[in-house]
Amino acid sequence: MSHETIYQALYVQGRGELRRELAVALRTGRVYRKPRRRSDQRQPRFTTAMVMISDRPAEADDRAVPGHWEGDLIIGKDQKSQIGTLVERATRYVLLVHLPGNREAETVRDALLATAATLPTHLKRSLTWDQGSEMALHHQFSLAADLPVYFCDPHSPWQRGSNENTNGLLRQYFPKGTDLSVHTADHLAAIAARLNGRPRKTLDWETPAERLAKLLATAS
Repeated sequence: MSHETIYQALYVQGRGELRRELAVALRTGRVYRKPRRRSDQRQPRFTTAMVMISDRPAEADDRAVPGHWEGDLIIGKDQKSQIGTLVERATRYVLLVHLPGNREAETVRDALLATAATLPTHLKRSLTWDQGSEMALHHQFSLAADLPVYFCDPHSPWQRGSNENTNGLLRQYFPKGTDLSVHTADHLAAIAARLNGRPRKTLDWETPAERLAKLLATAS
């Protein structure tokens, strides 16, 4: 007998006072069981197959080679506004993506393409993202930008640790619960420049801009 069968029996058979006692005793306070699905039972989020982070080049892991990026969205008040964030893994250099309208897949694809177009070829090695629906057109982006996209495992934000940490720093400028659509593209660029000029302990107190310039000079 599986644990799900036992849970279902408790919920189905509970009546009257027993049901009230169950609701009080259970941490969730639910009166109905919400079955858990294994990861292999989940429906695929995208129609185009995802390439997972386990297939990402090993050079991205040791942060020795620049050009491997982590991406995400920070969300504003009432889930109605957003800003795209891109962080280069080796240098923690950040780019902010202007998304004033919505976060539909087409909008995110076009905004990321415009941002990627500003990068030299040797800084376009990979992009790692979570499995958010905004990346449903990842294949189109990858082909157009010549930038392969890799996806994190579900519920694994630490696999984009640089991006998560940077998003925390960005909340100083874009507090939670505020309307992010009021920020212009120029303002986002100014905030990114400010963050890229901030010394980081993880970079031996160099700034991301300094570290990126140093790596690019070495590569040339």
